[in-house]
Amino acid sequence: MNMKVNLAGVELKNPVMTASGTFGSGAEYGEMVDLNGLGAVVTKGVANVPWPGNPTPRIAETYGGMINAIGLQNPGIDVFAKRDIPFLKQYDTKIIVNVCGRTTEDYVEVVERLGDEPVDMLEINISCPNVKEGGIAFGQDPKAVEAITREVKKHAKQPVIMKLSPNVTDITVMAKAAEAGGADVISLINTLTGMKIDINRRTFAVANKTGGLSGPAVKPVAVRMVYQAANAVKIPIIGMGGIMNAEDALEFILAGATAVSVGTANFHNPYATAGVVSGIESYMKKYNVEDINDLVGAVR
Repeated sequence: MNMKVNLAGVELKNPVMTASGTFGSGAEYGEMVDLNGLGAVVTKGVANVPWPGNPTPRIAETYGGMINAIGLQNPGIDVFAKRDIPFLKQYDTKIIVNVCGRTTEDYVEVVERLGDEPVDMLEINISCPNVKEGGIAFGQDPKAVEAITREVKKHAKQPVIMKLSPNVTDITVMAKAAEAGGADVISLINTLTGMKIDINRRTFAVANKTGGLSGPAVKPVAVRMVYQAANAVKIPIIGMGGIMNAEDALEFILAGATAVSVGTANFHNPYATAGVVSGIESYMKKYNVEDINDLVGAVR
């Protein structure tokens, strides 16, 4: 039985990876989850300089999920390269580094720094507010998506995954823009913009007022967007958004995702990723599926 999948020439032992921002850079979960059993570990967002993140409170539980407004707090590329990459290199899993920035130059700086590091792929988080465009996220304007993809590709030594924002009118326009810019892979969805109000304190539940909604509540939207994107582009897709178990992951694969990322589930159940891997194996045995790739996009 074959569980291996291929993303732009990078072979993963299975299609299951962690979602950026939910797994640190592996060390937090290393004692509970055998990272050798995962197709890839996707790191927390890394910027060219340390980011302090947003003021607290930054997380709120919601019905069917959670809202986070962490603000991509991270120690910057220098600490990441010195501390986190050596930790991950101990394991037999692919390393995908999530890159964030406030300007195109920020992204390029990190991508260039990672060129000589032993990492397998780069995931570019274009849901970051674009400082030069007055705060609109790069990922909400197809011209910006294509332009930043093209610029990152010029400087990247590893295959490039563009992580798409769902906070748009038509996801296929963004998927096509990333493909036109030269993206090797796209991943979706990032979080949906949400809000929660504390009625007793009569104020916002997170200091940022709005945050990113993730968890089971977003899954039907995510599956729909992955299906639409898969039918709009020819490059591989990593699907994510509310995956709690193997059944959820299989929905994304059947919709057209070659691989899947497990995110919010890690907070609720640190063993979630391992459970998704074994659950997909059980499903394949049950239905006599010899090759996981036969399931990719099987629902038309």
